[in-house]
Amino acid sequence: MREQNQTSNLDHTMPTRRERLQAFMRLKSQRQLLVVSAAALAALATALGGALWHEQGSPDTVRLGKGIASVDAQPVSALDPFRATSGERAASPDPTPSASESPMGSGDASYYGNELAGNPTATGEKFDPNKLTAAHRTLPLGSKVRVTNPRNGESVVVRVNDRGPYHGNRVIDLSAAAARAIGLIRSGTGRVNMALLLN
Repeated sequence: MREQNQTSNLDHTMPTRRERLQAFMRLKSQRQLLVVSAAALAALATALGGALWHEQGSPDTVRLGKGIASVDAQPVSALDPFRATSGERAASPDPTPSASESPMGSGDASYYGNELAGNPTATGEKFDPNKLTAAHRTLPLGSKVRVTNPRNGESVVVRVNDRGPYHGNRVIDLSAAAARAIGLIRSGTGRVNMALLLN
């Protein structure tokens, strides 16, 4: 009798065929839900990537010290004529490459407008759009970089005195004087080649 009770207890603990089938169907529906969720996540990632790609062509703003500058393309006539406020004119671009330069590759550049004149930069000096300066994310402050516009061959040597750019894939932000020297004023942004001056 005791042995018969133990056998009947084991029979009650084993799932029936119907219960096993129901468990299998639940697993199958959960798998389908997982596949649908993964597909929806992939579609969302694609949509976000497309939105970010499209946003790169929209008007940009970048940080300059504690201020923000717009790098929208502007016609040359919209800019103030070049005037040095401190009596110091920006040096003309030096087209001759130096033997002591280290190529840094190429990338997109933008420029800071006159609206940020006087704002503090990362070095503590005030931003002067008429000086040949630039912002770079990682180069040591005070570094000198030759920036060349490959479309027209014009180049200029700038001194890094600020951090940035912090938007998109831009590699350097130039002062208005530096952008003017290499012909980026009209377009607002452009592809440039860069070389670090070692001396």
